Amino acid sequence: MRISTKGRYSLEALLYMALLPAGEYTSTRIIAENTGISEGYLEQLFIPLRKAGIVLGFRGPQGGYVPGRDPGKITVGDILRAVEGSLEPVECISVDVCPLRGTCGSRQTWVELYDEICGCIDSLSLEDLVHSYKIMDQVEYTI
Repeated sequence: MRISTKGRYSLEALLYMALLPAGEYTSTRIIAENTGISEGYLEQLFIPLRKAGIVLGFRGPQGGYVPGRDPGKITVGDILRAVEGSLEPVECISVDVCPLRGTCGSRQTWVELYDEICGCIDSLSLEDLVHSYKIMDQVEYTI
């Protein structure tokens, strides 16, 4: 399984938004300037993120985007699924897809891998990413 730039950039944009004071709106232009992600690409990413309720957008001079829920209630899995679609490592995990489901020797391995991936990304919240970022930002290096 490979996470595309859609997933990586969505996580980065949402982390940037979550680091702002609660309720502070920001524009795709500001996010782009601070992350290096193209503003046009961000606008495309925010379409499925808005549909999933992960970001809220408001028009007008005081408008912009904010996380759609508390960062502790938005998981990495929510974000990745919104922009990447299914995260199944192989198609045969879908219940009705594989005609060899009952006799396939490797299907269980794929199911277990998928369960582990989901367990990991669903256990990490946007708030967890903020916390990790703040710890990383506090580390001082001395030579």
